[in-house]
Amino acid sequence: MQVLYDVYARILRRQLAGLPIPRHIAIAMDGNRRWARRTGYDDVRIGHRFGAEHLELFLRWCSEAGVHCVTAWVASADNIRRRDSAEVDYLMQLTETVLAEHVRRDHRWRLHVAGQLDLLPDTTARALKEAVEETRDRTDAGDLTLAIGYSGRLEVVDAVRAVLDEAAAAGRSLEDVADELSEDVIGRHLYLPELPDPDLVIRTSGELRMSDFLLWQATRSEVEFCDLYWPAFRQVDLLRALRTYGRRRLERFS
Repeated sequence: MQVLYDVYARILRRQLAGLPIPRHIAIAMDGNRRWARRTGYDDVRIGHRFGAEHLELFLRWCSEAGVHCVTAWVASADNIRRRDSAEVDYLMQLTETVLAEHVRRDHRWRLHVAGQLDLLPDTTARALKEAVEETRDRTDAGDLTLAIGYSGRLEVVDAVRAVLDEAAAAGRSLEDVADELSEDVIGRHLYLPELPDPDLVIRTSGELRMSDFLLWQATRSEVEFCDLYWPAFRQVDLLRALRTYGRRRLERFS
């Protein structure tokens, strides 16, 4: 089976020749808990461990394919507020010991964080901030964003609030703010305005919805839904998504 898989992967790589490659991929890593149950584990937290470790492979595949900007959705704000506390605590531990530590070791990536860090335990927020600071000067590295405690709606609300706060500090009137408010103004106040919008969004697990993920940034993105649960997502699945993206872009702009 491995031989057939390798042959198929080589065929897909050849088919990518001449196709446009996305600069920025956003991945909604969905299905860890369902994968754990389907695989026979009683403790669904094991799915989160496999999912966290699987991101390291995904980043390597992206780097090999020439994709140097990745946003990975680790946990939504709703997940953190509503899920079982023991499960959330375990996910936070994985964020500290697997995700943050991987970025420290892998010099191909510079870390960014998007989300409501005040929802996270102090140790998790501190580990992420330290990893961001430690990787900040990797000027030739790609950009990895971990969306954790993240909500697309809240991001837009925070951006508008920041616009209003700036105006109030400058003594400007609401009428002036309303007159000058635009997409560009709000965009400059998003969590990470310096990064490009995602060209391709991938969601695993068969869910056919965006679920509050990058709602502002993904309005013009190609979206690829994959039936596989995140820990089962393979390199050939990424290559197929890249092929679909490249062909769509060629058709659209030819």
